Amino acid sequence: MFVSTTDVIPGVSYQILGLVQGNVVTSRHIGRDLMAGVKSIVGGEIKTFTDMTSEARLEAERRMVAQAQAMGADAVIASRFASDTVAEGTIEMLAYGTAVKFIG
Repeated sequence: MFVSTTDVIPGVSYQILGLVQGNVVTSRHIGRDLMAGVKSIVGGEIKTFTDMTSEARLEAERRMVAQAQAMGADAVIASRFASDTVAEGTIEMLAYGTAVKFIG
């Protein structure tokens, strides 16, 4: 499945099928919290949080693509990500975009 942040695909005709989205909510792990505390004191990247965020982003995108495929889409354009804290110690990652079907 073609996924792009661009709002249009130049030179390609397509029909807009609608909004597609995928989200995941994940929580921190006590071991991650301990290492994050140490890193916040000494500085530097908190790799476990980076990994957690990357994994959440991949899963949210996977779910968005699955929804687009179920609609019969060939691509998702105007793809974006958003994240937020749902409750203390959690993160929600949302992927969303516009599902399109190629014409011709």
